[in-house]
Amino acid sequence: MPTVTGPQRELAQAASETDPAVAGLTVGLGGPSGRFARLGSSWWTPLRIALAVCTITFGLGVLQKAPCMEAGWDRQSWRPFKALCYSDIGFLYQERGFAEGNRPFLDTGNYPVLEYPVLTGGFMEVAARITWLFTGDPKKDITAEQKRDTAGVFFVVNLVMLFICALLLVGFTVATARGAETRPGAARGQPLDALYVAAAPVLALTSTINWDLFAVALTAGAMFAWSRGKPVWFGILLGLGTAAKFYPFLLLGPLLIVCIRGRKLWPWFQAVIAAGVAWGLVNAPIYLLAKNEWLSFWQFNDQRESDYGSIWYVLKLANHEVADVNQLNIVIFAGLCLSIAILGLMAPRPPRFAQLAFLVVAAFLLINKVYSPQYVLWLLPLVALARPRLRDWLIWQACECFYWMLVWMHLAQFLAPGDPQVPDRIYWFSVILRMAGTLWLMLVVARDILLPEKDPVRRGDLVDDPSDGVPSRAQTRLATASASASA
Repeated sequence: MPTVTGPQRELAQAASETDPAVAGLTVGLGGPSGRFARLGSSWWTPLRIALAVCTITFGLGVLQKAPCMEAGWDRQSWRPFKALCYSDIGFLYQERGFAEGNRPFLDTGNYPVLEYPVLTGGFMEVAARITWLFTGDPKKDITAEQKRDTAGVFFVVNLVMLFICALLLVGFTVATARGAETRPGAARGQPLDALYVAAAPVLALTSTINWDLFAVALTAGAMFAWSRGKPVWFGILLGLGTAAKFYPFLLLGPLLIVCIRGRKLWPWFQAVIAAGVAWGLVNAPIYLLAKNEWLSFWQFNDQRESDYGSIWYVLKLANHEVADVNQLNIVIFAGLCLSIAILGLMAPRPPRFAQLAFLVVAAFLLINKVYSPQYVLWLLPLVALARPRLRDWLIWQACECFYWMLVWMHLAQFLAPGDPQVPDRIYWFSVILRMAGTLWLMLVVARDILLPEKDPVRRGDLVDDPSDGVPSRAQTRLATASASASA
């Protein structure tokens, strides 16, 4: 029987060999692989395994939403909160003009303007037009019950489209985690780290609450492009992601620190310019044709009060409301970003892009004035790339799942005690516990940056970031010198 040794075995290492927690869990399945194991010869490649697991996870999420699908998308129904299956998708179809056949931003009526970025509005319109192919002309007069039935079809169409986004997210994460293995001295890839995305309970529970998964898939695509040494494509995909949700824009800051440490500022400028152009091309038509409607997203977020999931909302419930959360958020976030930048610049070895990106996005979420359940999807691929360790992932997922359950019970007022003057403090606890789970991950990632030997991704590697495909100036000079010597 052929064996896998040397460099080939290094590339084929399994998680059971590198993660002590996974090794312990596999004892009942035969334990870690042995020296004569035939690794890498199965049809089940890491990509196929991850996509299959993602399909199962997403399917479980669809089943979890079944009670709401069965009851119909009626806000008077008890099921969305009691059955923990709430989703914005079916309701906003009826409440933002889609049920009447209207276009987002460009058409107005007796309903609120769509409070989402332009590209997410386009995603919704595509789903609506597919829905109309099945349900007929939406312009004709229909009853409220018929609208709810049509909203059910719209929800199913979005399920299919978001499932494609989930597969893309997992595929991009597999490819990014694999690393630039063809580079001299590059680390072995860890493509099975994508299972931390594909098997995540929160992927099942939150993927179809809203349309965040669309922006997350675009952001994962941008990180894949960077791992393949394509800063322009990184910028284009990041710009599109920002046109779907604001948060991908935040990744340009961590990337700047990485590029400063690697003395490769030109790729960063290329990425910024490409991102700006992509974002501008998507937004310009709506801005020119319907400026007030285009501004609705920015105005909504500026005027929004402290809301579900945030520490500011807990303070408001506790009668300690902060007067100007927007200004305080800006000050605190700026301070956190400065601290992360100092950490990245002063670290003994250049930090990995995913590590800094995770820290910045997590900091943004922790101090934001709203922290919706589905926002956890923003962190999902970043955690898989920054800290792929089972123990830390399980702690974080447990905290997120606990909050996901409690927020719906809070909205349904199931947690309120008998005395209406006494608040449901268990919901406050769920918010704090969720924040603690994220803070735990931030601390271990910061420790990995300060102590590179603790980093589970690059331990013993000759390169600082195996998922960084854009060579530094020093690496470029070394490659040029090697080529000249060979010639």
